[in-house]
Amino acid sequence: MAGLGRQVATTGRLASDAIERAIAALVRFRILCEAMQVGKVHVIATAAARYASNGPEFIARAEEAIGHPIELISGDREAVLSGLGVISGFDNPDGVVGDLGGGSLELIAISKDGVGEGASVPLGGLALLDRSKNSLKLAEKIVKDELDKLPQIAAMKGRDFYAVGGTWRALATLHQHQANYPLNVMHGYTLPARDVAEFVKLVERADLAGLEAIESVSSARRPLLAYGALVLDELIKRGKPRSVIISAQGVREGLLHEQLPAKERLADPLLRAARDYNHLRARDPRHAAELISWCRTILESAGLSEDEPSSRMIESVCLLSDIGWRAHPDYRGEQSMNVIAHAYFTGIDHAGRAFLALAIFHRYAGLKSSSPAAAALRALLAPPILDRAILMAAIFRVAYLLSAGMSGLLPRMPATCVDGRLILRFPDDLRPLASDRVVGRLKQLAKLLGREVEIASI
Repeated sequence: MAGLGRQVATTGRLASDAIERAIAALVRFRILCEAMQVGKVHVIATAAARYASNGPEFIARAEEAIGHPIELISGDREAVLSGLGVISGFDNPDGVVGDLGGGSLELIAISKDGVGEGASVPLGGLALLDRSKNSLKLAEKIVKDELDKLPQIAAMKGRDFYAVGGTWRALATLHQHQANYPLNVMHGYTLPARDVAEFVKLVERADLAGLEAIESVSSARRPLLAYGALVLDELIKRGKPRSVIISAQGVREGLLHEQLPAKERLADPLLRAARDYNHLRARDPRHAAELISWCRTILESAGLSEDEPSSRMIESVCLLSDIGWRAHPDYRGEQSMNVIAHAYFTGIDHAGRAFLALAIFHRYAGLKSSSPAAAALRALLAPPILDRAILMAAIFRVAYLLSAGMSGLLPRMPATCVDGRLILRFPDDLRPLASDRVVGRLKQLAKLLGREVEIASI
C-alpha cells in the first residue's frame, strides 16, 4: 500500500513518501513485466491522482518508472469499470456495486444487461481518515452528507450489494473467522445485510486487537477498518439491500473484460474454468462430453433434470470429475475437494463450490465417507442439494468403473430409468464389463433413485 490518498483531502497534494513508495513499486512492476515478456501493459490512475494538485507531476514520474503511458480515469469511468469487473465474476448479477478505495467510493447499478450510471464521492478510507481528522464521529457526518447526494442508493433496495475493495475484503475476512466459516474463499462470500450491519457496528466500537484473525489484515490497512465499516453501515441503512456479496474483482478485471470481444464477454466463466481443468488434468478430456450426456440421460429419465442444481452446475461437475486421478488413491477425494473448494473460480457462489467439491470427494472416497473438511462444506448446502451431490458421485462411481475415464465406451453402454428400474445396457463385446463390482455400485445408484437394477443387452 503506497497510501497515495492519505493527505490529499487536507493538503491537496500527494505526500512525498507515498509518491516514492509508488514509484519504487512501479519500477519493480516494470522489471517483472519485462522478465515475463508481457505483451501489453495497461496502467490507470484513479482518485488520488485526480484530486491532487501535484497529480500531473506524479503521473509524469510514474510513466517514466513503468515505461508506459498512464490513463487518468474519471470517477464515473472508475465506477463503470468496477461494475464490469463484478459482471465478469458473477452469474447474472443484479444490484449495486460499491468500490471503496483509498481516495474514493464508486457506486453503480448492474444487471445482466450491463451497467447503469455511476457516481464517485471522496469517501475512500484514506480520504475519510484525513477529512475527519481521525474522528469517527466527524467521519459519520461526512459519510451521511456525501451519501445523501447519490441516486444510486435507491437502486440497492431489496437487491444485492457487491462490495469491492481491500478494506471491505479485510472486514469480510474478520467476519469469516468470527463465524468459524468453513470456506476460506473471499470472492462470492455472501451475508444477509442485517448480519453485516451488526458486525460492522462491532468493528466500529471494538478494540481491533481483540478481534480474531486481526493478524491476517495488514498493519497498514487496520486503521481503515473502522472507516470502511462506517461507510458500509451507512450504505446498508440507506439502501436496504437484501445481502452483501464480496467481490474480489473490480476495476482491473473490468478493464480486462471491456477489452474482450463481445462473444468472449458472454462466455460462462465457471464453465470455461472447468473445461480448462478438464483439459489440463483429466486422463482423456474427451470423456467429459460423453459423461455429461450419460449423466443427463439418467437424470432426465428419472424426472430430475429440472431440479436444482442448474444444468451449468451439472456440466461443471462432470468436467471436474477426473481431476484427481494422478493423486494416490487414498488421497484423491480429499485433494480434489480441497482444489475445487478453493480454486479461483468465478461465476459461482459458495454453495456451488461446496456442491462441486463434495460430489468429487464422494466420487473418489465413497458415498458414505467423511472428513472434517467435508463435514464443514456440507453445512453450506441445503439437504436437497447435498443429496444431488451424493447422487452425482454415485453416477460417477459407476461411469468411471465402466470406462476407466476413457472416451468411446460410455455411449455404447446407456443407462436409463424406466418405470421402477435402472437399466444398464451392454453390447455383446462389452458385456464382460458388467462385473460384480459394477453391479454393486449400480445398486447403490439405483437405491438413491428409488429403483431396482436391471442389466440388459443392446
